[in-house]
Amino acid sequence: MRAGNARPQTEPLLPPWLTDAIDFGRRYRDADARIALAIELARRNVEHATGGPFGAAVFDESGRLIAAGINRVEPLASSLAHAEIVALAGAQRRLGRARLNEDGRRYTLATSAQPCCQCYGAIVWAGIDELLVGARADDTESLAGFDEGPLPADWTGELERRGIRVTRDLRREEARVVLADYARRGGRRY
Repeated sequence: MRAGNARPQTEPLLPPWLTDAIDFGRRYRDADARIALAIELARRNVEHATGGPFGAAVFDESGRLIAAGINRVEPLASSLAHAEIVALAGAQRRLGRARLNEDGRRYTLATSAQPCCQCYGAIVWAGIDELLVGARADDTESLAGFDEGPLPADWTGELERRGIRVTRDLRREEARVVLADYARRGGRRY
C-alpha cells in the first residue's frame, strides 16, 4: 500500500483528443501557423473540459512540430502542468536533452497566452530561441481571473538579452475568445 493510501496515478498525462488535434507530419512554416496551433489546442482543451485555457507547442527551425502541450493542472493535481511546461518537457523527452538548442538548431515555443512566472523561468533554461505569444497577461487576468505571478518589468527585454526573440499579440483576439469562453463556462483558475 502506498503512503497515505493514495491511489497510483493511472490517468495519462495528455487526453486522447490531443492525438487527433496535432499533425507531426505537417510543417508549420511561419509564426501565424505556429500560434494558430497553440490557440487551437487551448480552445479544444476548454471545449473538452480537460484543463485550463492554455495551449503551447515547440517547433524546430524547419517548422516541424516537436511537442504539444495543454494546461493539465487540475486533472493532474499538479501546479507544474502548465501548457508551456508540458510542451517543453515533451520536447526535451523526445529529443533526449534538457537544453533543446544544444544541437545548434533553433527552437520556437508558441503559446496561446503570455507565460506566467513559472513558465518564464522554464523558457530561459529550456533552450528556446523564439517565443510566440497570443494573449497578454492582462487578458488572462481580466478575462479568466488567473494570477500570472511576478515577472520582470521588462520581461521581453530580459528574454531578448538572453537571445530569445519575442513576438507578442499574434492572433490575440482569438486567444482572448478562448479565455473568455473558459470563464463563461465557469472554469477553475489555477
